[in-house]
Amino acid sequence: MHLRPPSIDPGVTSFIWAFLLALFVWIGQLAIGVSSGTALVIALLSFGAMFLFIRLQGGDDPVR
Repeated sequence: MHLRPPSIDPGVTSFIWAFLLALFVWIGQLAIGVSSGTALVIALLSFGAMFLFIRLQGGDDPVR
């Protein structure tokens, strides 16, 4: 019997990547002195943009 890791939906992986990158953006902005409200808004906008980009462009090319 060959053990394989479970299949994870591409939407879940793109959400995780976008969340971690947006968290990095938010922490980075707080580290350089941006106000917390502005940092949160920019991090949320970057989360949405990164989620869409990773979800639409991050998959493997289908086999022809």
